[in-house]
Formats: sequence, C-alpha cells, structure tokens
Amino acid sequence: MTEAPPPHTALIVLDGLGDRPHPDTHGLSPVEAAATPNLDRLAAAGRMGQVTLIGPGVAPESDAGVLALLGYDPVRDSPGRGVLESLGVGLDLGPGDVALRLNFATGDGHGAILDSRVGRTLATEEAKELARSLTEANLLAPEGIEAEIRATVGHRGVLFLHPVRGGRLSPEISNADPFYERVGGMGRARAVSEARILTVEPLDPTPEAARTAAAVNALLSRAGDLLTGHPVNARRAMRGRRIANALLVRNAGAAPATPLAPLPARLGLSAAAAITEMPVERGIARLLGLVDLYVGPMGPDRDASLTERAMITRQALARFPLVYVHLKGPDEPGHDGKALAKQEVIEALDRAFFGPFLDGLDLARVRLAVTADHATPCIVRGHSDDPVPLLLAGAGVDPAVPPAAKFGEAAAERGPLGHLMGADVLPLLVGRRPGPPA
Repeated sequence: MTEAPPPHTALIVLDGLGDRPHPDTHGLSPVEAAATPNLDRLAAAGRMGQVTLIGPGVAPESDAGVLALLGYDPVRDSPGRGVLESLGVGLDLGPGDVALRLNFATGDGHGAILDSRVGRTLATEEAKELARSLTEANLLAPEGIEAEIRATVGHRGVLFLHPVRGGRLSPEISNADPFYERVGGMGRARAVSEARILTVEPLDPTPEAARTAAAVNALLSRAGDLLTGHPVNARRAMRGRRIANALLVRNAGAAPATPLAPLPARLGLSAAAAITEMPVERGIARLLGLVDLYVGPMGPDRDASLTERAMITRQALARFPLVYVHLKGPDEPGHDGKALAKQEVIEALDRAFFGPFLDGLDLARVRLAVTADHATPCIVRGHSDDPVPLLLAGAGVDPAVPPAAKFGEAAAERGPLGHLMGADVLPLLVGRRPGPPA
C-alpha cells in the first residue's frame, strides 16, 4: 500500500491584519467587528492560535515578518529592505552597489516631516515623473556616484547607488527615515515624538561607510530644491494636495556575498510559488527561489482584483506543493487610523477572495494557513509587536473542540495552537522543519 503524498499547502498572509479594540468599531477590533462568514467557516473547520512574528518589543516591517514566516532569520538573513525592493523591480546590484527603500514625503523645508506618505495621494505616474527628474539631475556626480531613483507604487520607491569612481560603497549606514530603525538586515518600526528627517550616519568606522552616509545626506539635501519646484508639485499645490518635496530613505543593503539557500530546497520540495502585489514581497520571492506569480497592485475594481487573485491562487495550489500569497489590504487603513475602513477591507477580503477561493475547494486534499506579517493597530497608526491571528485548516488538521465561532483575535488567543513564533508557522503548515537557511 503506497503512502499518500503530502497535501499541497498555501500560506495566505494578510498584510497588517492584527489589531486592537477601537471605539469606532464598538470596542471590538476591526477584525472582530468584520462580517467574515467564509473565514468563520474555515476557522470552525480548523484550529487557531496567535503568532509573535519575531519577538516581544519588535514591531517588524513587512519584509521581516514574511522572512520569519518563511523560516528565515530576518536579522541575519535579510540583505536589507532596499535590496528586496530592488529585486522586486528588476534592479540587480553589482559589487559595491547599495540600495535603500525610499518614500516620497511632505516636509516643511527645514527637516520636519509633515506627512511621510504625501497623504497617500501621490499617483504612481506622478512619482515616476519625479523619480525621472531626480535621476536625470545626476545629483551625486560630484561624489563619483550614479544615483538612480526608481518609483514603484504610489509614494514608494528605491534609491540605487552605483559608484563610478572612488571604490565601493557600504550598506552600513543608518536611516534618514525616523519611523524605522535597523537591526542587522531587518527593519523595525519605532515611535517618534518629533518627526524629523535624520542625518544618516556610518554604522562602522570604514571609509566606505563614511562616504556612503555623506553621499546620501548630500542627495537628500540637493533633492529638496528640485522637488519643491517640480511641475508635478506645482500641479498638486494648485489642487490643494500635499506636495512631495522630501525623501525618506531606510534599510540600506548590498548584494549578499553568499546567496541564501532556496526555500524549496530547504523544505525538500520540487518548487514553490509566490503570488504578490508589492515589489518588496516580489523581491523576497525572487531571493528565495520561488516561482514568481506577481499580480501587481489592486485595480480600480477591488472585488474583481481579489477574485482574480483567488482564482490564480487556486490554479497555483493545484500546480505547486507550496504557495505563498500576500494580500496588502488591511495595512493602509491601520496606518491611517481608520478602523471602519479596515473593517470594510477585511470584509472585502472575506467576500471577494476567500469566498471564491474556498468555493468547491476540497479541504481534505489541501492545507491552508491564514495569518499576517505584522499587526497594524488603528489606534497605534503603525506596526506593533502585537501577536497576530493564525488559522490552520485542511488535510490532517482536526477541528478544535469546541470549534471557533468567529475568525479574529479572541479566537486566536484561546485557540489550541497556542502562542507561536513566526518561525513555527511553516513547519506546522508543511509538516516538516526547514533545513539551514544558507
């Protein structure tokens, strides 16, 4: 009698899902307040628990949370957010190159940050026009460095530094973005009492780090005048919108000296796939050797976009033994402090993604995990170290007794899976612990 093959599995990550009770949602969290009949049925058929992604006191960025969920150590293994973003937009770093994550922001012209995301109204095409002008200005020519700014989605982008003379650059520099700090290769959110652009400092005593820090400071200073007088910002000001007159950069990185072991090889799988919307998660997929099924940001019809993602996930789950899916929705209203909007996004995910995805799916033949890369509580307006819900259901998972009545933080806290760390999730899902990461 032959043993049945292990089930195909899907890790579905809802970006920034975790939350806390909020007065706008009647003292419930947006997750608890949301009508989620499809997730509720899945929770009743499976088991719940909570996940601390990295450790107490660590409010991870998305890349750190995802790397932890996929079994890597984000402090040791991450090449830096800038590198991941670069990989996500097809920028390959050579020896001596450095890349940083970039935000277009609104400043007062004297270092104070008025809005770190330009009110979330900067269109991608506007950001691309600003980025082209900054790149064409060759702002670091006096330093012998080519500086390319690549806009990605909305206010987000990448700063790519390539030395043309003077030797290599170093990623060992601090952040100008005050809302995040570096811990090894990992970025984590931090609370600030006064939002000001920070002076970038070298993190080691090498000439390369000193040169790189000085160059980044020079670029940020020189970019301000160009941005303030740019036609894009003139048009925005005429419409009464915030202008993108400052840059925030963080989490510098360089190409890793030794590539990480691909995730499929670590798990003994023939292949694994990733369905992602944002460049950073696409970069993670490429870094870890996953088949890249990038779908890009949501279109104007959110429900149609979510249903398309559900169908792509079903198709991928039939083809690949492991599928990682990343859905961005809940994070932005969490950052904006909009609990009702976050509730509505969660309801849309349940209705337009989980409804079609679960319709006709034989849970006896597949195994699913639904969780988050971090919490973004609306009352905090940023990432936190709160544990996030974890739901495990499908082949080999016995329903809890009594079953969960509602998907959310309360059922997760009481769930039989208990309180896990991020690195514990993948072994639960695939039934084996990954091999060494490198």
